[in-house]
Amino acid sequence: MNTLQQLIGENGFWLQQSEHAVLLVHGLTGTPAEMKHYGKQIARKGLSVVCPVLAGHCASVQELSRTRWQAWFTSIETVFLEMRKHYKSVFVSGLSMGALIALLVAAKHGKDVAGVVLLSATFVYDGWNIPLFKQRFLLPLVLYSPLRYVMQWEETAPYGIKCERTRAMVAAVLENKDARTSEKIGYFKTPATVIYQSVKLIRAARKQLPQVTCPVLIVHSTEDDMASLKNAYLVEKEIASKHVETFYIGDTYHVVTLDKRKDDIARRSAEFCLSVINA
Repeated sequence: MNTLQQLIGENGFWLQQSEHAVLLVHGLTGTPAEMKHYGKQIARKGLSVVCPVLAGHCASVQELSRTRWQAWFTSIETVFLEMRKHYKSVFVSGLSMGALIALLVAAKHGKDVAGVVLLSATFVYDGWNIPLFKQRFLLPLVLYSPLRYVMQWEETAPYGIKCERTRAMVAAVLENKDARTSEKIGYFKTPATVIYQSVKLIRAARKQLPQVTCPVLIVHSTEDDMASLKNAYLVEKEIASKHVETFYIGDTYHVVTLDKRKDDIARRSAEFCLSVINA
């Protein structure tokens, strides 16, 4: 499996357990670190876990700005295809924009995908921490003008995290202003060009929802600060799968893999995968 190890990348991780595996997709501007605890909990349930680095990530903001959404997708699809050579079944679980990439993999590869777990799937940035003016007026103005080449958005507290202890750790890292930390925790300043690519990814993923037929688990916080429950309802309504389960959970914000209910979410995700395998 040397090829798979190479594809995962230096900052990715691989937890070998059984002939059934889960491919994890971290969020846009994030890193595999945000999926590490989630992955470990799933592995403890007996499932192998692979989490690669999205194309353009774990490097510099400049490199990220040069990538396109198709490259993000291809970097995950390539790992998926390699995993299919070694595992009896492969599930795909993604966080935020990673969830949309998981949907695209499922739409394209059909029955080869055992199932999908969507964590905080984001089609619209409409959470309670996103000002309405930014949603409707400022963001479109920037994205569809030359301003997108010079502007960036800086994420502010609560950083998608309700747990005060975890949020304080993120704030402390940001205060250090060490560029090397981007390899571990990701970027909290997103170039408008990257957001522009995410909009294209959103359009592509929504268009493919009717092509997703594998079992799906939708996990979404009732308190999501970046993407409201309407995003989850949209998937429920437009997806073609006849096996759709939902897990709507409180006491957590957008980054559910790091927040207060992370263990409950990992446990529910593993149970879903195991139930599909044993069906």
